Amino acid sequence: MGRIAFSQPFFGPEEENAAAAAVRSGWVVGGPRLKELEEGFAAVCGTRHAVGVSSWTTGAFLLLKELGIWPGDEVIVPSLTFIASVNVIVHAGATPVFADIDPRTYNIDPGDIEHRITSRTRAILPVDQIGLPCEMDRINEIAKHHGLIVIQDAACSFGSTFRGKAVGSLGKAGIFSLHARKVVTTGEGGMIVTDDAELAARLRRQRHQGMSLSDFERHGAKPTTFETYPEVGYNFRITDVQAAIGVAQLARLPEILARRRRLAERYSAALSNHRWLRAPFIPQHAGPNWQSYQVRVAEGSPLSRNQLMDTLHEKGIPTRRGVMASHMEPPYRSLAAVLPHTESAAAECLLLPLHPGLEDSDVDAVVAAIDDAFSAAR
Repeated sequence: MGRIAFSQPFFGPEEENAAAAAVRSGWVVGGPRLKELEEGFAAVCGTRHAVGVSSWTTGAFLLLKELGIWPGDEVIVPSLTFIASVNVIVHAGATPVFADIDPRTYNIDPGDIEHRITSRTRAILPVDQIGLPCEMDRINEIAKHHGLIVIQDAACSFGSTFRGKAVGSLGKAGIFSLHARKVVTTGEGGMIVTDDAELAARLRRQRHQGMSLSDFERHGAKPTTFETYPEVGYNFRITDVQAAIGVAQLARLPEILARRRRLAERYSAALSNHRWLRAPFIPQHAGPNWQSYQVRVAEGSPLSRNQLMDTLHEKGIPTRRGVMASHMEPPYRSLAAVLPHTESAAAECLLLPLHPGLEDSDVDAVVAAIDDAFSAAR
């Protein structure tokens, strides 16, 4: 057994050859590989449209802008999320309003969403924590009752399902991340999915400086077919080299998900009845992609979360803290949110190594190191 990596992309010759082919083709941005990746994402998610962008953040910003979220508006979001989910609301000029979590799933609590709604609330941004879908049926009901927009932050949940439906198809629009730690990666990038054809067209223009024609469309048109710029846009494009890697990754999605599921089940079999750790809770109607495996240090444990992380590090086992509490970071402390479940989860959870390149023996080694750490602490 070699050194265990916490996370790494699942790349092979397929991705290497795809990237090289894109470079050799001369189409390195705005070309056929992007179109292929978008069509592939839409097919997996069961949506009519997908729009590739340079990152989750740029995609979420475009969605907020195009859906009419402006200064003075409020967007309800969990604090227990990577801070990008909150930052993008501020980038759009709106105000984040933090809601607490369900302490079992670590996802936003629909009941607490209702308590946070005011006359200024315009949207809900539920986050599928580390690949586990939110309770989207309840969230959509709340949104419908109050006339709110739902944008699904599916950064971590590509390939996950909720009540048999693919994540991404459960709200007005969803936005995925293609960062290196995600289940499918292009190194960096994002993908918006929606059934709204007009919204998808506006997003495509906005990602390319408001241009009326894509590079690919202009290439196939007559030389006197000129583009126009009817609106002010941005440069939020993803390259065809990245898209080519993504297409290769999509072809391997079933294998990637199966490997992650097998490893997660092995962890759970060993840790579900652990005295000092709490394994993930998965509702029967949710199918996570197992982007990460998060455990929680139980009350009364002889080791704190941080002590366990340090001890595992000394044994050669990499870990990361669990999902962060964004409201405790300096830019958002003034919002004075009262979120007891969020704060306790942020202090007590950690992530164990999980990626498709791990072997069963690696999982066994992590579990053995955890057991040794607690045995030595008693």
